[in-house]
Amino acid sequence: MRWALLALVVAGSPVEAAPDFSTASQRVMGAYNDGADGAMRELFTPAMDKAFSPDAAKEVFGELWREHGRIARLGKLQVLAPNTGLIPLHLERGILDLKLVLLADGKIAGMWFLPHVEPIPVPESHQTKITFPLQGRWLIYWGGATLEQNHHAQTRNQRWAFDILGVGRGSKTRRGESDENEDYYCFGREIRSFGKGLVTDVITGVRDNRPGSLNPYSALGNAVVVKHRDHEVSVFAHLKQGSVRVKKGDRVTTGQPLGQCGNSGNSSEPHLHYHMQNTPILQDGTGIPVVFDILDVKGKGRKRLFSPVKGDVIFNLNAP
Repeated sequence: MRWALLALVVAGSPVEAAPDFSTASQRVMGAYNDGADGAMRELFTPAMDKAFSPDAAKEVFGELWREHGRIARLGKLQVLAPNTGLIPLHLERGILDLKLVLLADGKIAGMWFLPHVEPIPVPESHQTKITFPLQGRWLIYWGGATLEQNHHAQTRNQRWAFDILGVGRGSKTRRGESDENEDYYCFGREIRSFGKGLVTDVITGVRDNRPGSLNPYSALGNAVVVKHRDHEVSVFAHLKQGSVRVKKGDRVTTGQPLGQCGNSGNSSEPHLHYHMQNTPILQDGTGIPVVFDILDVKGKGRKRLFSPVKGDVIFNLNAP
């Protein structure tokens, strides 16, 4: 299908507020159904307009018309990223997915017409019993529902993620002031599975960063992915190089060691990144809110069925 990928030319200012995908997709539908190539091109950024010539647009939209006909209605929007949305198009002859990349001004910087794929179900809450079987005290550095609490909140698969740092007395994250990983309380602490399940993916061999340095090229670092049941998957990331103790296909129990806390991947200091999503395919996932069965929370006491937020210091008196 020559029209599956139209163009992707992202240029201009970054998106600071959620773009209006509803209005943009309605305008695309109107211009397409009217056969108005000029009106369609007015929706594009200058860079997109330049890259996607009038002759190419006429050919692409003409082929779509001949094969699929008019767009009858739009389906439910999926926000894939702050500036990227996916909208099912119900046409006279079949369904396609319209993928749009929008800039802050609502202009289209990228557009695809793709074969339709049914969205992966997203549980409102997980059925798996999630525990916190880690020894020691841990600070929720990022966690919660808002951007103020959690910088992951705008990322679809990580929107309910936690960044968890080990702490000592006074809730400090390191013993001294050196630039060594070993100075951090959590570096080398054992990371155990928060629930039982099947190991679907393992990443190893990523070196630990020096504190303050990031490795976005291997963003997860050393990591373990555990599928608890259909559409309930846990991701444990930034583990210490050489510490992973499981392999793909292993069955793990709650509290079973997976590896050690490290500083690998897109991590500036030793910590555990943890989140749940609805598929083992990381880039296709949608995040699921995590509720721990029992947590001891500094200043709040013992909590049942609790989801901690930024600033909470948590521990488990019953951890092995």
